[in-house]
Amino acid sequence: AKIFLEIQKEYGSFNEYIWSFVGSKIINNKWKDSSEVPSSSLESEMMSKALKKKGFKFVGPTICYAYMQAVGMVNDHVVSCFRYKEIIALQNHT
Repeated sequence: AKIFLEIQKEYGSFNEYIWSFVGSKIINNKWKDSSEVPSSSLESEMMSKALKKKGFKFVGPTICYAYMQAVGMVNDHVVSCFRYKEIIALQNHT
């Protein structure tokens, strides 16, 4: 919790800090098959290293990538999925 609060103080919010790893923009991948979806990415590897450097533990690249998917930083729905198109449409309205 202490590290989290330090990040909030330094960056204004934890949200601002975390989204900085993707340039504050959603990554829209264009997978045709779910077997193409990776377990990590360059961004999740950078996030993992940065969080570990700040003192977090258990934040490997795979965990960071799963977090990025869960909070909407990465759109890993396959392009034929109805949700993929919905997410793209929502981004175009903001």
